[in-house]
Amino acid sequence: MEIYKGEKKRRFLQENSIAHLFSFPVEELIEVHEYERDEWIIREGMRPDYLFYVIEGKAKIYVTHQNGKVSLINFINTDDYMGEMELLNEVYSTKGIRASTRMICFALPFSQYREKLLEDAKFLRELTKFLSVKATLMGEKYSQSLAYPLENRLADFILQTAYEGVYKEKHIIVCDYLGVTYRHLLHVLAQFCEKGYLQKEGRYYLIKQYQSLYELAGMLKNR
Repeated sequence: MEIYKGEKKRRFLQENSIAHLFSFPVEELIEVHEYERDEWIIREGMRPDYLFYVIEGKAKIYVTHQNGKVSLINFINTDDYMGEMELLNEVYSTKGIRASTRMICFALPFSQYREKLLEDAKFLRELTKFLSVKATLMGEKYSQSLAYPLENRLADFILQTAYEGVYKEKHIIVCDYLGVTYRHLLHVLAQFCEKGYLQKEGRYYLIKQYQSLYELAGMLKNR
């Protein structure tokens, strides 16, 4: 993880201001963090020291169950917050968040900003909008599992998780996230390869036809 300093930080703040989200100036103490792919941003069970706002990149949210099983439960994208639940709740079981691409985030230290954030009506309105959209999307994910075949949902999942044209998520995690059997997942992946959407290379898949996957995934968003 890199923390921007000096001119690099000043230039990035100028080009990516989020001052409009707050009623008070944040530039003085805000930090700019850059994370590499597969780097942990927040480790499960460890309360973060910052409220993050994503400027660039993607991440995944994981949770470990009491039986040791690890589940992917959601994605983080540009303009999302991280650490908002820890800001709002004194007691909260922190989930693990890991970068799936290079990520750049603004980081507001809780030690300096917590009280101001919780008293800032403008910020709280924006956070409420974010949380309502987040809750709606989680509900839609469940309804999609009932309304749409795996082909559409898997296409969307591949596009969200692929990196530089390579898809390599573990099948067991995908089955858990999409609520399908291992056999069904392998069957649809084989169909995607037969149709030329993907090309299997060992344990990985190369995306060969982005447009076909976008068309399948688009059905989830155009209902």
